Amino acid sequence: MVTVLPHEIHGEGPQRVIALHGWFSDRSAFRSIRPYLDTTRFSYAFVDFRGYGAARDLDGEFTMAEAAADVLTLAGHLGWSEFALLGHSMGGKVAAAVLAADTSRVTSVAGISPVPASGVPFDDQSWQLFEGAAENPANRRAIIDLTTGNRHSGFWLDAMVRHSLDCSTVPAFAAYLQDWARHDFHESIVGDATPVLAIAGEHDPALNGDALRNTWLQWHPNARLEVFSNAGHYAADETPLALVSAVESFLTTN
Repeated sequence: MVTVLPHEIHGEGPQRVIALHGWFSDRSAFRSIRPYLDTTRFSYAFVDFRGYGAARDLDGEFTMAEAAADVLTLAGHLGWSEFALLGHSMGGKVAAAVLAADTSRVTSVAGISPVPASGVPFDDQSWQLFEGAAENPANRRAIIDLTTGNRHSGFWLDAMVRHSLDCSTVPAFAAYLQDWARHDFHESIVGDATPVLAIAGEHDPALNGDALRNTWLQWHPNARLEVFSNAGHYAADETPLALVSAVESFLTTN
């Protein structure tokens, strides 16, 4: 039986975009930008990966390759022969996995603090923090605070942690980490000519401008970088209007 990821279509425009959420959220990761999206020019498909949101009870391997296959299945179900990808964090690596699987169908990729196809290097202390986040809400809070530059209110941090606990299962959350952080498939996408916009937040200590220059921009000849001056890892929440303006401008010209 073919599995079609739970999804929601937003907009009726001719340009089609599949939005891929990150590790700490389901498709509602994009809730802050939705009021500003151009629904006459674009049609957005917001999806839940296995183990998240409306797909919480959907079993799987919880890998980037599996998520990419699910995205391609969804595109076929929707009748979208071509589409752009909008990926946040882990969703950025899923976008890279879609390129590795079938680059011919992807018109462009916009990545918001996108994890590269090589994964993310961790020292021992950082790995313990991230690996412990599956079971420990305090670890999740520390990660969100760290990756936004220790700038935001405790109320917002607590709300983000509660949401992450509610929207995903512990086994899925733990398994995805192993794959997005440690699996390296970048050699399969080196030289891919798909237009890429890589967005970094200046307050994100890990997936900052230098990290994206040394990965995404090195491997994709038609990639460019934009650094948001008032954002960390969560630009959709921190700078929603600026994010929409940058992404839709890029998608319109690519």
